[in-house]
Amino acid sequence: MNLKALRYFVAIADTGSFTAAAALVRIAQPALSRHVRELESELGVPLLRRSARGAQLTHEGAALCEAARRILAEADQVKTQLTTRAQMGQSTITVGASPTLGRVLLPGLFERCDNALGDFRIALRESFTPVLSDWLARGLIDVAFLTNPEGSGDFALHHLYSEPFALVTAAPRRIPPTVPVSALPDIPLLMTRFHRSIVERQLSVVGGRLNIYAEIDSVESISELVMQGRWATVMPVSVFKRQREARTVALSEVTGVQLNRLLMLAVRRDGRTSPGIALFTDIVKAECAELVAKGVFSFSDGLGPPRDAGM
Repeated sequence: MNLKALRYFVAIADTGSFTAAAALVRIAQPALSRHVRELESELGVPLLRRSARGAQLTHEGAALCEAARRILAEADQVKTQLTTRAQMGQSTITVGASPTLGRVLLPGLFERCDNALGDFRIALRESFTPVLSDWLARGLIDVAFLTNPEGSGDFALHHLYSEPFALVTAAPRRIPPTVPVSALPDIPLLMTRFHRSIVERQLSVVGGRLNIYAEIDSVESISELVMQGRWATVMPVSVFKRQREARTVALSEVTGVQLNRLLMLAVRRDGRTSPGIALFTDIVKAECAELVAKGVFSFSDGLGPPRDAGM
């Protein structure tokens, strides 16, 4: 089998007609028929039923068509990657991301980019969504990871994943695996201004409120203080991935309200972008899909509660 013959076969399946397929792929109909006969001869099975109504797939033909679509899509992707790499040379893409994404998303993403983009380089700028949106609009960065973006009509947005917020406390502090939203006012919290704005907006739907002990725009500082055991925080579940793996924190789901963040990859619509943005976008989607499958952005990652959290 060769890719050209598979493309011709898929064209027949899509149009249901040798005549229409020949016109679509710009080949003479006798030559098209010959490619199909060669495929059938090679595989030893009939792939099409020809009739006055056109061409219909046999059971074997339907199986081949499904496989051919995957093969052709992968071949096209490889071609795009190689062509893009040749065009990019030593270009640089400037990426904006929040500090909470760094440990979770960037290691795997950088490895994928290194494998796929060759000499293409990535420059990282960290801040929260409002600042990242401004940087992107002004052309200071090429793409941005935005959380719950609002008023982003100037950007093309690619959905990556939705992630729940969790109530985070240090182990061995004894908290149940679920905490009602009504209990939040009794828990002193440390939060970033941005995460606080997201959570309070979502809490307002059910009349909930937070007990903010201090607003600190440093995730690292909040993490260190929470580990002392005196305060808690409400953060996306992946932020404390490392501590969860070490069993040093307890994460509780807040019930009675839906608290989550929606992560998008934003690209300017005006075309003033570095080469390879489309390829970078595909790489980001692939990395996020793998992390989602591993449960990194959910409570069900297989880690269970901390051993000494009393849950």
